[in-house]
Amino acid sequence: MKSQLFVKKSIKNAGILACLALMSACNSSSDEPETPAPSVNFTEVKGSGDITSQLASFRSLLGDQLNTTPGQTTGRREINWDAVPDNQTNTDTFPGDFFNSTDPAVAAGRKRGAIFSTPGNGLRISDKNFSDLVSAYKEQFNAFSPARTFAATGSNKMDVTFKVPGTATAAFVKGFGVVLSDVDKANSTTLEFFEGDKSLGKFAAPTRKDDKGFSFLGAVFPDSKVTKVTITSGSAAISNKYADNAENDLVVMDDFLYSEPSAVQ
Repeated sequence: MKSQLFVKKSIKNAGILACLALMSACNSSSDEPETPAPSVNFTEVKGSGDITSQLASFRSLLGDQLNTTPGQTTGRREINWDAVPDNQTNTDTFPGDFFNSTDPAVAAGRKRGAIFSTPGNGLRISDKNFSDLVSAYKEQFNAFSPARTFAATGSNKMDVTFKVPGTATAAFVKGFGVVLSDVDKANSTTLEFFEGDKSLGKFAAPTRKDDKGFSFLGAVFPDSKVTKVTITSGSAAISNKYADNAENDLVVMDDFLYSEPSAVQ
């Protein structure tokens, strides 16, 4: 099935929403509504199916330079989980600060400025698409960049906060996006962006369009400082208690993309 690429922009203080379809028509009456805060300038990119174009568009918005070392001021960061070692895979004890080590002896690739937390049991990297928890998960989820995927366990919510890469200095980003696997229900999976305690808006991921099951959702806020992103992934937690069925929409994550974190002034 043809993929869909939506780019939606809000012009600050203008009260105008322009919806631009780059590959197919953008339906303004979508059942996956956005709830941006009033007068917030943003650009949203989302789609499902073949998400190659969505990722290219979003990377361009974040910055074409992919940073792999600390000390950068422009460009973007990406996390695809595949460098996580075996001893921190398939357990609920994946460290939330794994991708922001402040240890000078740790490799630069571990210093990407992202911190993860959840009110659930923990964070889990899987190279089995979580089928070691529920065997049927193997048929539900796919890795976008094989072979590891990511989820909070015991809760369908998690937060991402930011540090200047390789330091303990609080930081912000201008944009953040996620590749998702198996979004079956409209509005079950969202990203809510915050500048401090202020919500900049909540955005819903599009549902899957093909048998691969990938969706993408991201937003950029050129005039705001995003200090936290709350991810709601599906309607229930990844757990050995829940199956992915008509009652529960279970969703896992793969690639994270975000602009270079900058120190909060």
